[in-house]
Amino acid sequence: MEGVLVTGVARAALEGECVRCLEGIDDEVAVNFQELYVYDDVRHDSSDEELDDEASKLEGDLLDLEPLLRDAVVLALPFQPLCQDDCPGLCVECGARLADDPDHGHEAAVDPRWAGLQALKQEED
Repeated sequence: MEGVLVTGVARAALEGECVRCLEGIDDEVAVNFQELYVYDDVRHDSSDEELDDEASKLEGDLLDLEPLLRDAVVLALPFQPLCQDDCPGLCVECGARLADDPDHGHEAAVDPRWAGLQALKQEED
């Protein structure tokens, strides 16, 4: 009686990068939505004036689904997208992708305070 209730499922393709390893991500998201679009000629009492600004309204016989779909899809997006749940990320020293080389490692870094002694030792050898 007050308007048109719109219920549905929206599907959207997603493209982005993993926040840990910067690998490309191609995925799909499906979200459920429901919204009541009220008629323009429906009279509400003064206590509903605050709700009128937030309520979706019909424009004649037409309704605009774009804001509804945009809000539903954006809220369903992951805050920090990952290529896989256990993505190891990148090596902090050289930037190598750890998922490609799980046995990746580096020698222990030499303390720069001992670099002079290291140079003397190499001269003796």
